[in-house]
Amino acid sequence: MKLPAIKGFDEEAFNKYLKNTGLLMLGRIGSLAIKMAVSIMVANYLLAYNNGILTSAIAYTYLFASIAGLGLDQFIVKELHQFPGNRDSILGTAFLLKATAGLICIPAIFLAWTIRPLSDIPYHIILILSFAGLFQSLTVIDSYFQSEVQSKYIMQVQIVGNFISALTKVMLIMFSAKLIYFVYSFLFDTVLLSVGYFYVYHRKGRNIFNWNFNKELAIKLLHFSWPLIISGIMVSVYMKIDQLMLKEIMGQNGTAEAGAYATAVSLSEALNFVPVAIVTSLFPAILNARRDNPERYQKRLQNLYDLMAWLSLAFALFVTFAAPYIYKLFNPEFAFAAPALALHVWGSIFVFLGVASGQYLIAEGFSRLTFIRTGFGAVVNIVLNLILIPKMGMIGTAIATVIAYFCSTFLILLFKKTRKQGYMMLKSLFLITAFQKIFNR
Repeated sequence: MKLPAIKGFDEEAFNKYLKNTGLLMLGRIGSLAIKMAVSIMVANYLLAYNNGILTSAIAYTYLFASIAGLGLDQFIVKELHQFPGNRDSILGTAFLLKATAGLICIPAIFLAWTIRPLSDIPYHIILILSFAGLFQSLTVIDSYFQSEVQSKYIMQVQIVGNFISALTKVMLIMFSAKLIYFVYSFLFDTVLLSVGYFYVYHRKGRNIFNWNFNKELAIKLLHFSWPLIISGIMVSVYMKIDQLMLKEIMGQNGTAEAGAYATAVSLSEALNFVPVAIVTSLFPAILNARRDNPERYQKRLQNLYDLMAWLSLAFALFVTFAAPYIYKLFNPEFAFAAPALALHVWGSIFVFLGVASGQYLIAEGFSRLTFIRTGFGAVVNIVLNLILIPKMGMIGTAIATVIAYFCSTFLILLFKKTRKQGYMMLKSLFLITAFQKIFNR
């Protein structure tokens, strides 16, 4: 299958990676459809208060998930792409690093909880979810298939895993299960994906027991990834702290308000997998262009920004007008969250562009800038939440999040070495390149 020739796009590069991107997108879309349908059912079953407990607990432990991931994923892909013969050492080293970090996160979460526990949420719920970081260490296999441009295996694991996960939650609803069983089911989701990755890796004739640990490689990976570890923490903060702050600041009604707001966030972030899927699949092509042809490299980056802007703008416009009807059809119990959804969805534009420009920062070795801009976004989000939540509730939270996303993504305009990329994203955002492609055909 080939893309039709489009002026301004590199036909050869896009054709090469079209199949891989399409398969990855198919897997993510299939997974999304299943997850969205089930999340709506779970939210309607648990209602605002219990859904607030569940989503707040997940958000709390999510803050630590970036520590367990160590920011290694893209560096694993890069290492495997450059040194395919060192596959077992790279995967074994990354796996042990991730498993160790996930294990450390369990007492770290307990320590954080003792210092500042969340109201209404029992610690045993937090404890159960804290094991997710440990079980997700086998996701290094995902990075292996990305480096091999074989996303069909990722697709298989995601669709089958999400189908089993959905079936589990539907059965819990049918049997009128208590909240705690839904907590266990979310931990089960992580275990299920890891088992799936293990299975397909061995089915391809590989053997996880051939992996080995390389101390020098571990030091190298941690040296390059530590800014992304801190950056990942900051991303977790400014993507999830809003739900936790809303719950705590709103007092007696905070848990129910957070539960309703969580449905808005879930719907708003429904397509956030798209930039990750596209960029993940095209990252090897971007690296090749950087090595072989600087002009083609810049062209691919501009095309990537254009694609991110067009997709996110279309999605934001649709959700803004459809928000009341979406809730009326699927979540009538949470209809008061529709205005928050209509605002929050505009943050997806900056998420899409931020994911794309993040790959540029990695390719150029500017990973410290990733830390700086996400840290800045986290600070902006926290400060604005403190100001806006007491006055505006969940609407203030949505506004704070969108502004934080914007500030984080476009902070690169302040640095000389990345300013050009900021201008390129602005050209995409204001559809300047779109008009150029139309009128220069």
